[in-house]
Amino acid sequence: MARWSHPAVVALSAVRSMEDRAAATRRIDARVVGVERILEAASAALGEQVSRPIDLGGSTRSSVLRCVTADGGTVVVKAYQDAVGFAAEVAGLPLGGGYGPRLLAVDPSFPLVVMSDLGAAPSLADVLLGESAREAREGLLTWARTYGRIAVAGAGRQDEWERSRAAHAEDGSGWRPFRDASDLAEVLPLAPPGLDGELAELVASYGRYRVFSPGDICPDNNLLTADGMRVLDFEGSGYHSAFLEAAYVRMPFATCWCVFRLPSGLAAEIEAAYRKEVIAVHPDLADDRLWETGVRLAMVTWTIHMTWVLLPRARKRDRPMHHTRTPVPSERQLLRYRWSRLLAELDRDGSGFAAGPG
Repeated sequence: MARWSHPAVVALSAVRSMEDRAAATRRIDARVVGVERILEAASAALGEQVSRPIDLGGSTRSSVLRCVTADGGTVVVKAYQDAVGFAAEVAGLPLGGGYGPRLLAVDPSFPLVVMSDLGAAPSLADVLLGESAREAREGLLTWARTYGRIAVAGAGRQDEWERSRAAHAEDGSGWRPFRDASDLAEVLPLAPPGLDGELAELVASYGRYRVFSPGDICPDNNLLTADGMRVLDFEGSGYHSAFLEAAYVRMPFATCWCVFRLPSGLAAEIEAAYRKEVIAVHPDLADDRLWETGVRLAMVTWTIHMTWVLLPRARKRDRPMHHTRTPVPSERQLLRYRWSRLLAELDRDGSGFAAGPG
């Protein structure tokens, strides 16, 4: 690897296109001082010097760097904008059943974590946007089984997760797509009668049949390594309804940018693979009627959530769902698809909006 005068610039060696390189340059120029602080805090937490950072992308909520240790190995350092994501990651990583990185060190005052490096491997998003239908199918089946097995690994450990999370964050609230109609005022200025009651039903539904989840299970957060699928992101970890995970397949990919239609037979096969695993946690999920009702309610939940997220800005201008990756749908295309897919699902057997499962 070539050496540059400032260690933060090493990040540019990781990007794979000129467009990605330009975006990375802008990020690094704005964060050189921040990178130095991250390296100093991570070194102190780990008990050995880390250096030569490579920017792995992160998000608006966090910065993620691959760093070299004193013995020539590598670790991943993730620094957060606030304590909420940090606390969920610290609490969630030990519950990942070996499918995520190992937690090596923490600094609650920064806050940041130091994790084992899962290495460079294609993500599930890379495979889905590739040329091989066989690799895409195998990747999706592995993805479904992996999250089912993570749910099994986390069964009976919710109190452990909550204690760990509470030790690092005062905000004890979990994921909340919405609570009442006032949350949706920006996208629904005139809320229809009865909306509060229906939203309350949805809120109740995502607390039933809880399983552990890393949170953001989008394809680009999953690496297809030589040792199997490995999960990158536990920043949104917690316990929520298994149906929210299952709806990810049927929609597909509820909150993601890489959204394209799956062949119907394949989608059903992937959903069945996840269901087969989580039945070990909740045997009632073997009931077909309960399962169908739960997944449909989860699709409603995700569709309203993404409308709340995307519609205000999509009204002003239609933008692609990802600023560098192609092909990718636009925000307006995605919203139109989400609602048409949901309506088709609810009308499939003429039942419409069904009551929630027990």
